[in-house]
Amino acid sequence: MSAENVEGKPSNLGERGRTRSSTFLRVVQPMFNHSIFTSAVSPAAERIRFILGEEDDSPAPPQLFTELDELLAVDGQEMEWKETARWIKFEEKVEQGGERWSKPHVATLSLHSLFELRTCMEKGSIMLDREASSLPQLVEMIVDHQIETGLLKPELKDKVTYTLLRKHRHQTKKSNLRSLADIGKTVSSASRMFTNPDNGSPAMTHRNLTSSSLNDISDKPEKDQLKNKFMKKLPRDAEASNVLVGEVDFLDTPFIAFVRLQQAVMLGALTEVPVPTRFLFILLGPKGKAKSYHEIGRAIATLMSDEVFHDIAYKAKDRHDLIAGIDEFLDEVIVLPPGEWDPAIRIEPPKSLPSSDKRKNMYSGGENVQMNGDTPHDGGHGGGGHGDCEELQRTGRFCGGLIKDIKRKAPFFASDFYDALNIQALSAILFIYLATVTNAITFGGLLGDATDNMQGVLESFLGTAVSGAIFCLFAGQPLTILSSTGPVLVFERLLFNFSKDNNFDYLEFRLWIGLWSAFLCLILVATDASFLVQYFTRFTEEGFSSLISFIFIYDAFKKMIKLADYYPINSNFKVGYNTLFSCACVPPDPGEGITLCVYACFAFGGRCRLLACKFSACCHGPQELVLFFLKNCATEFDVSLPEVF
Repeated sequence: MSAENVEGKPSNLGERGRTRSSTFLRVVQPMFNHSIFTSAVSPAAERIRFILGEEDDSPAPPQLFTELDELLAVDGQEMEWKETARWIKFEEKVEQGGERWSKPHVATLSLHSLFELRTCMEKGSIMLDREASSLPQLVEMIVDHQIETGLLKPELKDKVTYTLLRKHRHQTKKSNLRSLADIGKTVSSASRMFTNPDNGSPAMTHRNLTSSSLNDISDKPEKDQLKNKFMKKLPRDAEASNVLVGEVDFLDTPFIAFVRLQQAVMLGALTEVPVPTRFLFILLGPKGKAKSYHEIGRAIATLMSDEVFHDIAYKAKDRHDLIAGIDEFLDEVIVLPPGEWDPAIRIEPPKSLPSSDKRKNMYSGGENVQMNGDTPHDGGHGGGGHGDCEELQRTGRFCGGLIKDIKRKAPFFASDFYDALNIQALSAILFIYLATVTNAITFGGLLGDATDNMQGVLESFLGTAVSGAIFCLFAGQPLTILSSTGPVLVFERLLFNFSKDNNFDYLEFRLWIGLWSAFLCLILVATDASFLVQYFTRFTEEGFSSLISFIFIYDAFKKMIKLADYYPINSNFKVGYNTLFSCACVPPDPGEGITLCVYACFAFGGRCRLLACKFSACCHGPQELVLFFLKNCATEFDVSLPEVF
């Protein structure tokens, strides 16, 4: 079905019977293009590949802020556009109380709402790269286009225009108290608009659309917008995507429009934050389907926050490009069974977002585009998931890779250092410092034990400081943590044992090993040997890590066995022997020690046994040591020693 046929017929979204069946077939038919019974590459995939694969000099599309406004009655008064949700990357809803925002969460959509959105894109007005400077001008352009294509009756123009230009009440605004005169004026104006048969006259139309009590239309942002702190979360070049959905009683068929402006324009208070609007999606329908309209609005808002559809929306040439973008999104959707999951549960955003580059690259440059969850068959030619990146490509020139690295790093060399002059980088600096120091102390102590203190904590500190400073200055990696590791410790221990067994000077031998290692590294750099890294798999890394782990586990058990040899266990020990021990001042050999001990016993009376137990060395040591202990005993018991001492 061509775009002219879609826009040239009135919308029949609300009809039943045969029309609903044909609509269902039009929605479901593209999904069969991705089935196993058709070719691997669907027309939608070919179209997306063409859209995303185009090379142009235009900058990347900016970040989008999406806002969902619904036509609701605020505080029992007239219908106004009320902000109910917003998106940057994840959805935030206005809580039921209407006083605060929810936490950002992953938007969960119903599959039926996506099908309905696809139907809306097929039947509604698609206006791309239009120019408008204000919201009234844009609304008039949309309504006129609907009338020209036969999607809207001319007599409904004023009512639709009046509805689209209603006030927009954002979550940051408080409930405004209006005077009785303004309320009466508003009610009377609304009643004339919808009940007076002469409301199509030019005078009445002009009076209704310019009444300040009905619509506050301004090209400049309001004070609430400028003071909104949420603006800090958006980049400076961000643009807005506004979604307006609601139900009215004067339409029999839905009023649907998707507009992309040539240049983003500030449309007054249309958006919560002072961000220029680039996209506008409008859905007005008959009464009784408010929930469906709400879900369709959430579906298009979620699509606009999706990175792939975001790029398609900026580069689309017609409605078929947008529909292909929806088909691609449907192909990536995962459906949850209705009875095994509670839709009221909000899924928190993941800590690390999966990259969308895989989806984009699949269409921008891939040879075989697989849809509906199929993945290209891997021939098994090795590769460790490094990809065909520029850093791992062999240049074939002398030091070609080094020269390319310098050219690639030079523009960011200075910023890697002066970016750290920020209070927010203090925590990272302290973390790196502590991680380096603790590692140097730990492995320095282990190196000292393994090399008889030829390399210890001080040498580890010095080596870490010098090598780390040189590496950060010349390698362009200031955030890299350098220190000794497990493999280095194992190597140093084996090298020391080898040197001791063969009567080599360990430090001299270690110096020559370092010089040869540096020379071999220079050869590898000059010959671009680093491109071989792309052939390393995780099996190589994990096998080497397992070897180091087994070595340390073996060392732990070996030390435990040696401790049993140094400190043997007394297998004949019995706990009851503790009460049979006694203490007496009986020296093994006669001498000066005996004479001094006897005098001590005479001086302290019957407390000789106590003193001998407390200072048993007095009976077995030299005279100076015995005198020292006796004087301490006299001081403790407050007695005087005989003059002979």
